[in-house]
Amino acid sequence: MSNIKTVQEKINTYSKELRLPAFRKYYKQLAELAARQKSSYENFLVSLLEKELEERIKNRKMTRIRMAEFPYKKYLEDLQTDQLPADAQEKLVLLERLDFIDRGQNVVLAGNPGTGKTHMAIGLAIKACMEDYKVLFTTVTRLLTQIKECRSQKTLRTLENKFEKYDLVICDEFGYISFDKEGAEMLFSHLSLRAGRKSTLITTNLSFDRWSEIFGDPVLTAAMVDRLTHKAYLVNMNGESYRAKETMDWINQAK
Repeated sequence: MSNIKTVQEKINTYSKELRLPAFRKYYKQLAELAARQKSSYENFLVSLLEKELEERIKNRKMTRIRMAEFPYKKYLEDLQTDQLPADAQEKLVLLERLDFIDRGQNVVLAGNPGTGKTHMAIGLAIKACMEDYKVLFTTVTRLLTQIKECRSQKTLRTLENKFEKYDLVICDEFGYISFDKEGAEMLFSHLSLRAGRKSTLITTNLSFDRWSEIFGDPVLTAAMVDRLTHKAYLVNMNGESYRAKETMDWINQAK
């Protein structure tokens, strides 16, 4: 008994030192199973290594989701696809394959509020995390604030290097606020870092002909639209608002 205890203590100590938590968690269970099935030492070792790999892949995916900084979790499985605008229903079938990320293509979800733009964006982004892509979720306001802060702290190049390496960036709420000329130029310059190489997904409640309301400068607006929409998936998200429908359902139920 003392010898078995010593061996177990060594396994616990070594697995901690080598950072093999699955070894520590499953070795007793798998050892007992191997003994019952009279498996070879090699098969026992393979099964233990498989558990370690499975745990690491699972943890890596969870880490990617956490590092993406989603405001909340929304999965594609929870999306009421039959309630989406017709164009979104058609293009979601293609987008959920995530081929656009490998090709560095952008996606623009444009339409009135409450039609599922952010839910669809987060759902695609979480699926990308689960497929081991590096993802960032941000709003335009937050991104612009971060750019300005880094510029004042002389760390802008560090931010740019990090930003252009994400496989997918979700830039939410494009068009909810307008910018001054400096802010518009900074945002254009920052988003341009990814053009043609990495995917950026934009959600906006404004059609392209109204983007000049955001930037104020028609020349900069044209350049931004051209840069973001080149070979991009443009999804028409105009339709009935989910939130308005839910509110009406709630009112009717309360009667």
